[in-house]
Amino acid sequence: MGKASTVSPFSPQSLPDVPAIGGVRFATAEAGIRYKGRTDLLLVILDPGTTAAGVLTRSKTRAAPVEWCAKRLKTGSARALVVNSGNANAFTGARGREAVRITAEAAAKAAGCSEDEVFIASTGVIGEPMEAGKFAHLLDKLAHDAASDAWAAAARAIMTTDTFPKLATRRAKIGSADVVLNGFCKGAGMIQPDMATMLCFVFTDAAIAPAALQGLIARSVDRTFNCLTVDGDTSTSDTLLAFATGTAEGCPRIADAADPRLAAFAGALHDLLRELAILVAKDGEGLTKFVTIEVEGAENDRAARKIGLAIGNSPLVKTAIAGEDPNWGRIVMAVGKAGEAADRDKLAIWLGDILVAENGERAQSYEEDVAAHYMKGAEIRLRVDVGIGNGRATVWTCDLTHGYIDINAAYRS
Repeated sequence: MGKASTVSPFSPQSLPDVPAIGGVRFATAEAGIRYKGRTDLLLVILDPGTTAAGVLTRSKTRAAPVEWCAKRLKTGSARALVVNSGNANAFTGARGREAVRITAEAAAKAAGCSEDEVFIASTGVIGEPMEAGKFAHLLDKLAHDAASDAWAAAARAIMTTDTFPKLATRRAKIGSADVVLNGFCKGAGMIQPDMATMLCFVFTDAAIAPAALQGLIARSVDRTFNCLTVDGDTSTSDTLLAFATGTAEGCPRIADAADPRLAAFAGALHDLLRELAILVAKDGEGLTKFVTIEVEGAENDRAARKIGLAIGNSPLVKTAIAGEDPNWGRIVMAVGKAGEAADRDKLAIWLGDILVAENGERAQSYEEDVAAHYMKGAEIRLRVDVGIGNGRATVWTCDLTHGYIDINAAYRS
């Protein structure tokens, strides 16, 4: 069924100790949507007054739950979140929209709220009809059983080909109030987010108005998840949602993303999303290497990111890394095809701290055997200066192995 055969070599030895957040409770179930013997349904219950913000895929074939969330984000109020794995409910037509409606109706009844306060996300196979009747009846009991400490269970329930759950936590201050930010996400393949991520959910007890939360999320996503690629494919279901319950003691309600009292919170949010994005890259399907690509000297930051993604998405670069081959000529190729300004005669390339090319040609100090030894490491850093301006960006990716082919060739069989 397309499951990864081995656990990522970067799987953490233990999961972080994620503290409870006031106004957030979780419950999971084995609904049998696609997977057998594992949880595949998540219900999150949120206290009244919780605000919501998010970013969603710009794919032209986006899934029915994404369309539903886009409408709900206009109100910015949330009381429940339902997530399923195994079926993306994408390219499912009127039946898919009806499945979303049935799910929202059942969740609203279970949470005691309006359907407009229910958010829905799905992940899994595209094009398979969603049978909401298989799990909608479970939501009442899940709401009753929901607990504030089930973060790891929640992260596991949304996994597909992931080999480990991805969780992160941070603390920050808003004024004199201490606030908590927790997040979890899923993703291992079909990864190059476009305004969002695969599925990611962030929760905080801060009191932040929807517009302010939206501004913070959009800015942080652009410098974290949108700098991530596993295979260059943008999902139909990419969804990142953030929820603020406002339960932190003494926390002032912030209405403007530019409020200076949000500075520490904004930094913590960026840090949290950066960690989650890196965890996705470290769980890329079939990977053996985690790769950080640093681009500098570009015309602007946007151009630097585009060059970084051109390198990170090149099958030739990725397979050279998998084969531990210091074939830096492939990096030259990827810079050239990116379509952004680059000065060939000023181009410089490093493998880790090893200068391999400068002034448009191989560095005089370059030694192939030293570079080959570096490529045997589990974590690879590529650095490129394109010699044009001050733009810079960091992109995270992984290598491309036969394991990726095995997983995706058998995903539906």
